[in-house]
Amino acid sequence: MINKYASIFVLMQLASVQAFAQMNSATPATKPAAAQVSESQVETEWISYRNAYRLMIQFEKYGKPKHLIQSHFQVGTKNGNPLPDNLQLHLVSKNMRLNLPLDAVGRANFPLLKSAYDENAELVLNQASGQISFQSRISIIARADGIYEIAELRLACEQAQAYLKNMGDAKTAAKSCAGVRFSYLKSMTQAGIKLRGTDMQVHALAWQDNSAFPDENNRAYRTVTLRFSDTPEKAQVLAQQPPVAIAPVFE
Repeated sequence: MINKYASIFVLMQLASVQAFAQMNSATPATKPAAAQVSESQVETEWISYRNAYRLMIQFEKYGKPKHLIQSHFQVGTKNGNPLPDNLQLHLVSKNMRLNLPLDAVGRANFPLLKSAYDENAELVLNQASGQISFQSRISIIARADGIYEIAELRLACEQAQAYLKNMGDAKTAAKSCAGVRFSYLKSMTQAGIKLRGTDMQVHALAWQDNSAFPDENNRAYRTVTLRFSDTPEKAQVLAQQPPVAIAPVFE
């Protein structure tokens, strides 16, 4: 086991992962009777840390190029609404209780702890709601300088598709890398996304209210979807502020 912190989450479902096992609870009166966890969604507000670890570690062990992408474990809503206010994710076992803060799109930094694995700790949400789900995701790593080469974004999209194809995601494998989506909070009024062409001219890109990830059904974010077919290969994307997420777009 690796005793370190790593990101978990993302853009896409890992179809090759088998259904998570039912979890035995020491206090069954406080939990749903049979929490069934699939590779894409959870019907209750808790899951086994051990099962989540097994899902997450596949990305860590993936041996092909992945330096432009990241894997997360994302808390979301099944009805497409924004996450509830003050939603918190906790790692709980007999000997620990850790708060795992969620970012703007419901992702958490997750500790890989041998003790939590051995004790089969639980990932628990602080609010009971039948509308909460958990999803495994792949996204593109944001750059600190805010400058993205189109060729690099295309490569990142291809890395994401290759990983998902390796995991058995037939839907993604049948599509192509169409582009990327930059997402911001709607309150981020100063955020700007521009395209610098090969002639060095800079053009602002159009905003749209949409979901951070193409397979979600909400319009909770300000987004810019950049399509590779409409963009010169040697152009650059200039992001004034860091996005909350960058998602590959497959079509």
